[in-house]
Amino acid sequence: MNTPTRIAAFAVGLVAVFGAAVGVGSAVGPVGTVGGSTGGGHGDGGHAAAPAPATVPGGLQVSQDGYTLALASGTAAAGPSTEVAFRVLGPDGSPVTAYETDHDVDLHLVAVRRDLTGYQHVHPDLGDDGVWRAPLALEPGSWRLFADFTAAADGENRVLGADLAVPGAYDPAPLPAPSQTAQVDGYTVVLTGGLTPGEESELTLSVSRDGAPVTDLQPYLGAYGHLVALRDGDLAHLHVHPAGRGGTQLAPGPHIPFATTAPSAGAYRLFLDFRHGDAVHTAAFTVTAEPHEEHGS
Repeated sequence: MNTPTRIAAFAVGLVAVFGAAVGVGSAVGPVGTVGGSTGGGHGDGGHAAAPAPATVPGGLQVSQDGYTLALASGTAAAGPSTEVAFRVLGPDGSPVTAYETDHDVDLHLVAVRRDLTGYQHVHPDLGDDGVWRAPLALEPGSWRLFADFTAAADGENRVLGADLAVPGAYDPAPLPAPSQTAQVDGYTVVLTGGLTPGEESELTLSVSRDGAPVTDLQPYLGAYGHLVALRDGDLAHLHVHPAGRGGTQLAPGPHIPFATTAPSAGAYRLFLDFRHGDAVHTAAFTVTAEPHEEHGS
C-alpha cells in the first residue's frame, strides 16, 4: 500500500469507528481523538450477541465511581519518546494526589495500540499539580491507555481507559495466531493452561534460556512476574493476580503462576513482564478462551 493510500485509510478509520461496534475492533482502523470521550462506546459494545456481564471489565470506561482518567490531549505525535500527560480526577473534580502503593508503585500505566502491538508498561511521575507524566514510544494508530491505581480516599482498585490518537500512516497488524511458546531477548517462555469464559483459570508461564530453566528471576513490581491480559476487539483489561499459597509466588522461577477470569469467549493477548539480568523482558501470547465442551447424556 503506498503512503497516500495508507494515510487515507487512517483518516477513513477515524471517521468510521464512531459508527462501528467495538466488538469488531480488530477489523477496523484507528479510533481517533478522545478529547471529549466518556468511554461509553467501549463499555456498550464488544459482543452484542452475548448478555451483558454483571461486572464491566476494567479499562472499558474512562470514568467509574466518580473517578475519571483525563488525558491532557487526545492526540500525540509519533516518536520514540513522546511525553504523555494525564490526571486522575476524583468525585469532587479535583486531581487525585494520594494513592495506595500497589506492586511497589502508586499507578501503573499500560499503553497498547488497538491492533494489540506496541505494548508498554510504564510508571509515570506524579507532579505536585496532580499531573502524571511518562514518555512513550508511539507509532501511528489508535492507542488505548490504561491507568491502574488505588485511590487512598476509598482503597478501591480501578482500571480506567482512554483512547489516544497518533496521526500518521497506519498499517494495522494482524493478531498473531494462538501459541503456547514465545521467544524474547534470547529467552523462551512456555504457557501452560488456558482460559475458560466465566471461570477463574490458572496460567503458568515457565522461563528458560539456552535450554536451561531460569531459576534466579529478579523481583519485578513485588513479584517475579507481572501479567497483563487484554481482550481482542474492545481491549477489556483483565484483572490478573499471582497464584499460589496466599497469592504469593514461592520461588524465583522457572514457573510463574497467575490466575484470571476471562469474561467471554474469544481471543486475548497476554503480556508477561519478567526481570532477569537486571533487565525487564516482555513475552506476548495470543490465547483463545473457549467454553467447556458440553457432552450429551
